Amino acid sequence: MLSVLRDRTYRHLFLAQTVALTGTGLATVALALLAYDLAGGQAAAVLGTALALKMTAYVGLAPLAGVLARRMPRRTLLVGADLVRLLAALVLPFVDRVWQVYALVLLLQAASAVFTPAFQATIPRVLPQEGDYTRALTLSRLAYDLESLASPVLAAALLAFMPYGWLFAGTAAGFLLSALLVLPLRLPADADDSDGDHDRDGDHDRDGDRDVGRGHGHGSDLGHAHDHGHRRPPGPASARVLGARVFLATPRLRALLALDLAVAAAGGLVLVDTVVLVQGGLGRPAGDVSLALAAYGAGSMTVALLLPRVLGRTGDRALMLPAAGALAAALGLLTAGLASGWAGAHPAAAWPALLTLWLCLGAATSAVLTPGGRLLRRSAAAADLPGLFAAHFSLSHGCWLLTYPLAGWLASRAGLAASAAVLGAVALAAALAAARLWPRRDPEELAHAHPELPVGHPHMADAPDGGPARVHVHAFRIDALHRHWPTPAR
Repeated sequence: MLSVLRDRTYRHLFLAQTVALTGTGLATVALALLAYDLAGGQAAAVLGTALALKMTAYVGLAPLAGVLARRMPRRTLLVGADLVRLLAALVLPFVDRVWQVYALVLLLQAASAVFTPAFQATIPRVLPQEGDYTRALTLSRLAYDLESLASPVLAAALLAFMPYGWLFAGTAAGFLLSALLVLPLRLPADADDSDGDHDRDGDHDRDGDRDVGRGHGHGSDLGHAHDHGHRRPPGPASARVLGARVFLATPRLRALLALDLAVAAAGGLVLVDTVVLVQGGLGRPAGDVSLALAAYGAGSMTVALLLPRVLGRTGDRALMLPAAGALAAALGLLTAGLASGWAGAHPAAAWPALLTLWLCLGAATSAVLTPGGRLLRRSAAAADLPGLFAAHFSLSHGCWLLTYPLAGWLASRAGLAASAAVLGAVALAAALAAARLWPRRDPEELAHAHPELPVGHPHMADAPDGGPARVHVHAFRIDALHRHWPTPAR
């Protein structure tokens, strides 16, 4: 798995992601404690609203990020976003009003909404081989887990010596180091981009070009054969249309969006309600909030380490669907413990039970999220990956836009048991929907017809002689020439 770190460009990008996410993890703990300090028992509502604003920025700006990733040098985009996030983190320790928290969270997350899709879309170009990309997805998942494992543990240690406001300084340091790691890189261009950054040695671009040809079977750009490789980068409107059309038309991606909702239901409860559950419900100190979040991250990291080997045996669908069901089951257990009064009556036993449950939620979350990048990569041409990653970023975070405020407002008004029950029902419905939307048989290559194309069209050059008119087989993706998913043969 660590072999991909031999690539200098990816190594810098991975380290940049790791230090930025470690800083973000410190901010997650500090923000929860700040909300509890400012609002007391209403902290869940404040935190839920702040995180909903975060998702608003993600949903609104991620499509724009896809366009910026095509039109701006990728390095400039990533470094600029890091600097904006650094400034917002430096100001957060000095706020004393709830509205100020909301404003700074919105600014910081607007920059993240630009950074993250651009970063995600860069990795397949840096590591075009399927095996390397799968290993990179696992490492990326581990980096995300640092936000919920190493960062809370570090925060718990720091809180023993300093007030929580200093944790935001660690966040700023993470963004600064991220910018410094990306700054010396020359990043590979997109498949149809001749003006962006290029790798210093040219290796990544050559490998990427070979991968484009392999990924499409016959013809390196099936979706744009009529453009002869000179497609103009789309504007914001066309990028939104592309992303929405791909997700609505591709069965596995419709299922992925349902799975994202299941993850958001469980994750929303963990990130919003943990501080109230630990400090208010169980009466434990502030440092234990960090430990609970660390348990969530430990489960996620453990599964992420095992996934490369497991995915080779089971495949994506056989792993992701049961994991989504496990999320719903874990929330059901939490609901039972809270609604029955057991947790309040037995706080000494409830604390290790909570840690175990958070560990299981983290493990199931990782089993759903980590393979998601593989599904995206299978579902779009290399040139369209930035737009598809941006669209997925926006749509998936729309799920969190629903669950964050739901977790906060329900916990504040109806109690923690009601919050767990409603979010558990959401997770269960999403898991069942994903199982229905994702076909059991999901091959990459599909036979399909093109009755709309004229005889002799270059896209049909590989159609077999003597076979059905304008029917051929290749790796199928929704694009300009393939606007609808083929109907399975009966």
